[in-house]
Amino acid sequence: MIDHVRPAQLLAWFAAAPEGSQPLVLDVREPWELQTASVRADDFELVAIPMGELPTRLDELNPARPIACLCHHGARSLRVAAFLQHNGFEQLANITGGIDAWSHENDPAVPRY
Repeated sequence: MIDHVRPAQLLAWFAAAPEGSQPLVLDVREPWELQTASVRADDFELVAIPMGELPTRLDELNPARPIACLCHHGARSLRVAAFLQHNGFEQLANITGGIDAWSHENDPAVPRY
């Protein structure tokens, strides 16, 4: 199952993860997007793998970890979450609204584009 989590709810989603697990945010945007606007990984690990590279880099992710997927508005990250689910990952969330909502809900210093 893929959870749909707003940026403001992300820390609560992390807190609900099984004890001992280390949740991460998987940013699937392109490098130019990361240069334009990025989140600060204060209370979580952040991994950036562009969506198009994920099939060849899947072994960089641990299927046992809770993963919240992030993109610009939430469409690409939902597709990535579905891809991960198809490949045996179970604890998944799509960050609904993407980095655009992140800027609005969590950190107005993150530029909107």
